[in-house]
Amino acid sequence: MTITYLKRGKPEADRAEDDAKTASVVAATLKDIEDRGDAAVRELAVKFDKYDRETYRLTEAEIQALIAKVSPQDLADIKFAQEQVTNFAQAQRDSMLDIEVETLPGVILGHKNIPVQSVGCYVPGGKFPMVASAHMSVATAKVAGVPRIIACTPPFNGEPNPAVIAAMHLGGADEIYVLGGIQAVGAMAIGTESIAPVHLLVGPGNAFVAEAKRQLFGRVGIDLFAGPTETMVIADETVDAEICATDLLGQAEHGYNSPAVLVTNSEKLARETLEEIDRILGILPTAGTAKVSWEDYGEVIVCDTYDEMLEVADDIASEHVQVMTDRDDWFLEKMTSYGALFLGPRTNVANGDKVIGTNHTLPTKKAGRYTGGLWVGKYLKTHSYQKVTTDEAAARIGAYGSRLCLLEGFVGHAEQCNLRVRRYGGINVPYGGPARLPEAAE
Repeated sequence: MTITYLKRGKPEADRAEDDAKTASVVAATLKDIEDRGDAAVRELAVKFDKYDRETYRLTEAEIQALIAKVSPQDLADIKFAQEQVTNFAQAQRDSMLDIEVETLPGVILGHKNIPVQSVGCYVPGGKFPMVASAHMSVATAKVAGVPRIIACTPPFNGEPNPAVIAAMHLGGADEIYVLGGIQAVGAMAIGTESIAPVHLLVGPGNAFVAEAKRQLFGRVGIDLFAGPTETMVIADETVDAEICATDLLGQAEHGYNSPAVLVTNSEKLARETLEEIDRILGILPTAGTAKVSWEDYGEVIVCDTYDEMLEVADDIASEHVQVMTDRDDWFLEKMTSYGALFLGPRTNVANGDKVIGTNHTLPTKKAGRYTGGLWVGKYLKTHSYQKVTTDEAAARIGAYGSRLCLLEGFVGHAEQCNLRVRRYGGINVPYGGPARLPEAAE
């Protein structure tokens, strides 16, 4: 096996040190929000966003005034994107069925898919107003049937971003707050005097938002660990350097710590892509961000075979994986760890981020090994139920249950079963003893 790194990113030890610093800041901030509520949230909003108002919740009149600032074309585009997202979410929801089956005569088992009762949706907006994140979190929660949906987004250039607010409102948010960062997710999860806490937090964010969600998990549910954007391009000589470089830098512009990785079996394509990246960084308006990200977190990996490319890709488990090869469906069949796949050169991550209909809140930092991305199912809880409808079934299951409880030493458990055997089976079982039915009944 030969795997060659033409370019490496920042060492894992350095990345871990950055994460530890972030965790310390987040822990202290969440404790402050828990102790001081609205006062702490206000101080943080003023400190980090230079934004203060009597209440951070927008009124209906304010929401309508902001929507009126959105151009007709932009509003139409938002509605189109939201329709694609909700249509796919509805198809996913329709695939999740409640079930009820009779597993034995008189024994009925089932499950129901019940919406989470309140959700807090975070929509980033400090550097870039993430209009699309409102569709992904708010609109998808609406499709799931969540009764209370609240949404937070930071101010953009000193005021609520009209397009983001429009997307939140059209998506079905019941409460909209102009809050960002740790203070937003902390307030939604912990609750303050003015914000009732939620049961589930969803949505992407910067490293501080992601760490806050991680630390709040358990107090509330979270969709997944969504840290800085990651992208991977898996390519062979069926595509050229321009498309590889464009797809890598298109995601590197998200922030200063967004990993972008090229995995290829063509050293020629790899070297040409490195040259093309240098060329594009000379003309890209967001190069100030993308260049730092590429220098610190960009990688170019050359493999000998497609099997090696697959192995490297599954090990990295990138959030976005753009596959442009002569065997895209082979990668779709074989890959096991990733956020989302984008298959073929006609497909691209930006379409997935903004409009095509799949959800763009995806696992990062290798979380794709154990979870997929945000989808309508994340807002649903699958709860089981049991029902025994005949005396015969109560006695039969009870006898088995009695003996199995005693096998583990749980006498009190056994008595729950024994009582049913006595009452519904007419069998005199001694207290704390194993229940026996006639062989035919068992």
